[in-house]
Amino acid sequence: MQVTFLGTGTSQGIPVIGCNCEICSSGDPRDKRLRTALMLEKGKDRLVIDTGPDFRQQMLANNVKSLSGVLLTHEHNDHIAGLDDLRSFNFMSKKAVDIWAENRVINVLKRQYPYVFADKKYPGTPELVLHEINQGKIRIGAFEVEPIRLYHYKLPVLGFRIDDVAFLTDVSEIPPESIQKLTGLKLLIIDALRIREHISHFNLKQALDVANKLKPEQTRFIHISHHLGLHATVNSKLPAHIGPAYDGLSMSI
Repeated sequence: MQVTFLGTGTSQGIPVIGCNCEICSSGDPRDKRLRTALMLEKGKDRLVIDTGPDFRQQMLANNVKSLSGVLLTHEHNDHIAGLDDLRSFNFMSKKAVDIWAENRVINVLKRQYPYVFADKKYPGTPELVLHEINQGKIRIGAFEVEPIRLYHYKLPVLGFRIDDVAFLTDVSEIPPESIQKLTGLKLLIIDALRIREHISHFNLKQALDVANKLKPEQTRFIHISHHLGLHATVNSKLPAHIGPAYDGLSMSI
């Protein structure tokens, strides 16, 4: 399975508008971060997790021409604001795009995109089929997806385990029953917002604590803000199998 980091930044991305800090001014392309999203590929099947405001740019940068489906972790704007751009895949495939999300998230999508889900639709609007995620595993083409309950402060959100890869973004708490579903991983992808603690995200130390507890073969950090530091500096202080991801990083798992 091929894993590609479409974006690794927090809700503001890096550089942040109007900021001249060392990280936002860095010439290292690894310090330029679009909003967090992931792509998984297995054979002819291609699955995307989250469609934030940079979704169009991410699809163009990776020359993506087809999707088997989309998973949504939660309803915050930096994870759903690019939903309208899925219509390009309608035009190419001549069929609707399947989206999986919790019922609460589906209701938010219907409120934020009423023209997409109207009974009488304007021509050219996206064709999307919404599937509710409950507790059980989901089969999407070649992928078996296991939803993982997480908490983003008090908001229940979803992470996902696909084979031996886990994607945990926007998380400040992992319940014990979810920890049990995360053993034996080859790749842990986990929120590490910054150095200082944050009310609704893991900081670097908390993300490292989870990695040390789960002991995956590799760990990569995502949802990174400019308060974490320069990519090269952070990476140099960590073991070889643990480090920040960066936009465009592709791994074969």
